[in-house]
Amino acid sequence: MRVDNCFLGADGVGDTIERRLWEAGITCWDEFEPVCDGVGETRAARIESFIDRGTRARARDDIAFFDDRFPDGTGWRLYETFRDHACFFDIETTGLDHHTSVVTTVTLHQNGDTRTLVRGDDLTAANLRAAFEDAGLLVTFNGARFDIPFLQNCFKISLDRPHIDLMPTCRAAGLSGGLSDVERALGIGRELPDVDGREAVRLWHDHERGVDGALDRLIAYNREDTVNMVPVLERVLDRLRAQVVPDGTTLP
Repeated sequence: MRVDNCFLGADGVGDTIERRLWEAGITCWDEFEPVCDGVGETRAARIESFIDRGTRARARDDIAFFDDRFPDGTGWRLYETFRDHACFFDIETTGLDHHTSVVTTVTLHQNGDTRTLVRGDDLTAANLRAAFEDAGLLVTFNGARFDIPFLQNCFKISLDRPHIDLMPTCRAAGLSGGLSDVERALGIGRELPDVDGREAVRLWHDHERGVDGALDRLIAYNREDTVNMVPVLERVLDRLRAQVVPDGTTLP
């Protein structure tokens, strides 16, 4: 689903009206005309205004326009249109409290490129700002509660931009638990199935003590967490589309 399939961003348009438009064969902005129940003159004008503003916003890659207009819980609709601007990222830390714990690694994955920043090497505020510079859309798993505030507090950087948090997105698709639980439910495998968050903390401390291979294993785990979010999101999108799009309707 692309943003130009969506009418939810227009004032006065909710799930019911959008569904009626799709059922009437109006599946993208170019096809809009007020031919279905509930779309009178006033609402039609609001939809046309949204389409006009949305067309200009899409042309300039203004993801924030759609993020502001779409209702809470529908941010997943941004991905297909703006996937080139999407930055998947995940952090590892020594604990859950940013006052007493530190960030050990940060992995970012965008447009097929994966980069890991490591504490004591290249994990700095300046490098994080540069790494996120081209990220117009953030994708995390539980990042709204953990990764984003942790980085903002520890490095004093701003990550105030559109964000798809996969944890609530997966729940909306009927998938609960942590990232590894969701991966198993979707049939996504791992090369390091025996490493988890607690093991990641131990690996960092082993690295500090000079244990050979500990850092490499930690980085591999962090990268797997990050890169695996791509197929998770894409498969979850299929489920969410099936929930909202009427049977027999194909969105171009």
